[in-house]
Amino acid sequence: MSVQIPAIASLPNLRDLGGHQTRDGGRVRTGLAYRSTDLSRLDGDDAAALARLGIRTVYDLRTDGERAAQPDRLPPGAAYVVADVVRDSSGMTPANFTGVFEDPQRAEEALGGGRAARFFVDAYREFVHLESARAAYHRLFADLASGEYSPALFHCTTGKDRTGWAAAALLLLLDVPDDVVMEEYLLSNRFLAPMSQPLLDQFRARGGDLGLLRPLMEVRPAYLESALDEMRRTFGTIERYFAEGLGIDTTTRASLRTTFVERG
Repeated sequence: MSVQIPAIASLPNLRDLGGHQTRDGGRVRTGLAYRSTDLSRLDGDDAAALARLGIRTVYDLRTDGERAAQPDRLPPGAAYVVADVVRDSSGMTPANFTGVFEDPQRAEEALGGGRAARFFVDAYREFVHLESARAAYHRLFADLASGEYSPALFHCTTGKDRTGWAAAALLLLLDVPDDVVMEEYLLSNRFLAPMSQPLLDQFRARGGDLGLLRPLMEVRPAYLESALDEMRRTFGTIERYFAEGLGIDTTTRASLRTTFVERG
């Protein structure tokens, strides 16, 4: 698997979505779409490095609370689009987990008994069927199809879950093999480990059980599989998910493929 990874320390999960081979011999173009953590820590040399990518549009998939707590620092000239995936969720959202890192007892109460992993399995299903998620992903993919908004960068907080489903769904539509899509999804574990380790160390020093936090800090095959299962159960195929779930019409789906896949 060929992955383009710009070296920007404050964006540890930043990577180009391009470089992957499709089943019919095409290749996903590089330099059009990037996935990332939030841009709140961007500064100095890192800001200059991101500016060199020529980002024209930043799509922020986070909640109001997340955006207020850690506002993006945008590249020069980039448009900013809010596309809140979990706005309509009636359950916990990623923003609700902040306090558990400081308090092992609260972590046990909130996450013990496998509740953390179950939260993510359920959350990934919501990425497929929530109205806010469908509207957010419609906006992202419809814009990407036109080419007018690229190079584009889309992100949530750590760039692994809401962002991970967006990346996986697009690559599947482009006919990248399922195992490659899963491999690309799981790369977040490697890239986020240096950022996660200090939080885990601090939690352990307070007497916390690291098993409570790991489901929050990682991506797991079961998480993505739950979204894929929900997609297949509700829509049958990735094509119908884009068509019926996201309202991406035939012409726009064809434009996504033409824009993103190079041949020959």
